[in-house]
Order: sequence, then structure tokens, then C-alpha cells
Amino acid sequence: MKTKILIIYYFLAFSILFSQTSINEISEKYKSQNDWGKYFDESGVEGTFILYNLNEDSLKVYNQERAEKQFLPASTFKILNSLISLEVKAVKDENEIIKWDGVKRFYDAWNQDQSMKSGIKISCVWFYQELARRVGFERMQMYIDSVNYGNKKLGDKIDTFWLEGELRISAVEQILFLRKFVRKELPFSEQNLETVKNIMQVDSTKNYKMYAKTGMTARVEKSIGWYVGFVEAKNNFYLFALNIDINKDEDAKERIEITLDILKSQSIIN
Repeated sequence: MKTKILIIYYFLAFSILFSQTSINEISEKYKSQNDWGKYFDESGVEGTFILYNLNEDSLKVYNQERAEKQFLPASTFKILNSLISLEVKAVKDENEIIKWDGVKRFYDAWNQDQSMKSGIKISCVWFYQELARRVGFERMQMYIDSVNYGNKKLGDKIDTFWLEGELRISAVEQILFLRKFVRKELPFSEQNLETVKNIMQVDSTKNYKMYAKTGMTARVEKSIGWYVGFVEAKNNFYLFALNIDINKDEDAKERIEITLDILKSQSIIN
């Protein structure tokens, strides 16, 4: 009996190991950037960062082992949720208003009517939960499968699977998804891809435009913070994915700070 249990254990262990998406699935041209560790050390957090150059098909990574590890996507899933919702017409466009349900939540900005355009900016959870319910299990699973998003597991709750359910994605897989996004290789109309890109914009200068989404798991024991997106500059796209451990509330801001520091160090933004 013990032998049988051991065989099952090792089978599961190897299944988990080899189910992880390796960094070389993004590109064979990658470089470990250990010096980026100083940005994490200065912020007092553990994490990983991937930077991918689309034109060169090359990437740099800090903490490769963690980059290949899957976590809950949290609100970074709002990117895909937005695309699916527009495609199936859960809302007619990014400006359609969904009425607030009257339930008081801890962010005052959430306690009002929302559109997709406003909801993604303030990462309004209830709005995107309503979109997910309108999409439904069948269509949601179909699109998650078709884009090969993370481990593709929805679990049994349509409105929380990205927050506390079974869905998991790694920083590597975030980059693979974003690459399909900017190449317009996802199964969504060009108009919907452009709409979601526009509502993701967080910065714009004469030299570059930056598009990104934060995420943070708050309903599980171990809190993880995300920042994923891309910079459009120099006739190129620079894709990035960061995740860090959130040990205290103040750590949340480090997601953006570390990202900006690294992008500046690479002369992608100024």
C-alpha cells in the first residue's frame, strides 16, 4: 500500500513539475538579469520580473524559478474578462453603465455605477464579477481554453475563480498571453482588442505609451501582487510581467515602483 501511495505521489509531483510553462517557450534568447534583484531588495519584497522585446524576440528575467511558478491572476484577469465580455456582448461597449447594486464595499470608488472603462481603472471587483456572470461558464471556459490562459481551471464559481478559485497563471504565461494580445493573435475582433488596449493605458508621452493592469490576491492566505502590461515605443513593444509577495499593505505600491525602475534602467521609459 505504501509503495502504491509513493508511486501516486511521485506521479503527481512530476505532473506538476512538467506542467509548468518554461521560459524558453517565450524565446530561446533569454538572459538572467540578477542585478535587478537590487530593486526588490530596496523595496523589501520577494518577486520576479520578465521583460520581453517583441521585435528582437528576446527577454530578460529576474528570478526564473519564480517566473515559471503559477499564482492566482487576481485582477490581471480583467484584461481577458474585458475581451470576452465585449466579444459575447455582455456589454455593448466599454461605456455601457452597469448600475451599482447598493452593497457598500471597502473602496468608496466602487460604490457607484460603473462602465468597463471606469471599472478597469479602479479595478472594480463587483463590476467584473457581474460581467463574468453574464458571460457564463460555458463561454468563459471556451475562451480561456482557446487562448490557453494559465492552467485553464475555472472551478465551480463563475464570479470568483480568478480571485480565490482554481485558476493559476505564471509570469511566463502572462507574457505569452500579452504577446498574442499585441500581435492580435487572440480570438477577438480587432475592434475589441483595440478597445481593451485603450482602457488599459496608464501613461502617455511623446516617446512612449504604457498599458498595464495591477492585481493582488486578498482572499487567500498568501497575498501576491501583480503588474503586467506593455510599453509601445520606438516602433516596438516591450512586454513585462512582475509578481511579488505582499506581506504588508505598503508593499502593494512596490509593484509599480519596481516596474518603473526597471523600465527606466533599460531606457524604455524616462
